[in-house]
Formats: sequence, structure tokens, C-alpha cells
Amino acid sequence: MRNIAGNIQINLLEMIKRADLVTDEFEITSQPVNKASNKDGAFTIPQRYRKMENLHILFWLLKDISWCMIWRELGLAMIIPTLTIAIVITIRTRRYMSEFCHNLAVVFWIIANSYWMISEFFVFDSYPVHFYDFSYKDVTFIPFSIGILVLAFYYLWWKPRNKDLIETM
Repeated sequence: MRNIAGNIQINLLEMIKRADLVTDEFEITSQPVNKASNKDGAFTIPQRYRKMENLHILFWLLKDISWCMIWRELGLAMIIPTLTIAIVITIRTRRYMSEFCHNLAVVFWIIANSYWMISEFFVFDSYPVHFYDFSYKDVTFIPFSIGILVLAFYYLWWKPRNKDLIETM
């Protein structure tokens, strides 16, 4: 398991070295655009970005399968590429509010999910937190809630005020 995790991390580092992490190459402008001029409101994602997103799904699944099967080393190792790629995707979509907010919520979801996994791997998930009547697993409520707040901001505040932008989905 350790060798597999090490190889995956080395491949991830090579991929990050080759990619420009903050380049925005989407075929949509960040300027306000009337939806009527682009009837389907679509934009395309470059091939290398799509490959990274697909690899992100693989890492996430490996992390969760490792959690399910109690493969501690692989599960812990998969946190790094899963979270790193989620952050990179979020940075790349920062100019498109819909994509940015959803991807930021995913980052917080992965943080909460990873903490929960760690708390179960190291068997402190059911220990009580010294304040209130919560367990350490219940602390995951914080990053999960931050993700919900990011999406609430988008759907309840930003989207209603920016209906004419093509990036508002």
C-alpha cells in the first residue's frame, strides 16, 4: 500500500510541475455577457483540465474506498492529492462565480470528509470534545457548514443579483 501511495504522489507532483496551476483557459470571458448572445450558456474545459478533474475523482474514490476497507496508509496518502487537486480546480475557476463557489464547497467537503476519516482511523471519533456535548467526529460539522454557507451565498445573494451573466448557472 505504501508503495502505491508513494507512486501516486510522485505522479501528482510531476503533473503539477507540468501544469500552470492558475491559468484560466476556459472559452468564456469574465466580463458580463448577455445570455441571449450565447443561447446554451456553455463553456468548454481544456483537455488537460478535464484530465485533472477526472484524476481528482479517482483519488477521491481511492481515499473513500481506503476508508471503507480500513487501509489507513493509502487513505491518509490519498488526502494530499485529493485535496490538492480540489484546491487547484478551485483556483482555476476563481473568475467564474458559479464554478468557484461549487468547487470551494467541494474543498470544504473533502476537508470535513478527511478529518472524519482520520478520526475513525485513529479511533478518537467518539471521544467527547471538552466543550459542549459533541464528539470529535461532530467537529466535521464546521467545514461541512462552511461549504453550505458558500453555496447559500451563491444561490441566495450572488446569483439573484447577477442573472444576466453567462457564468450564472
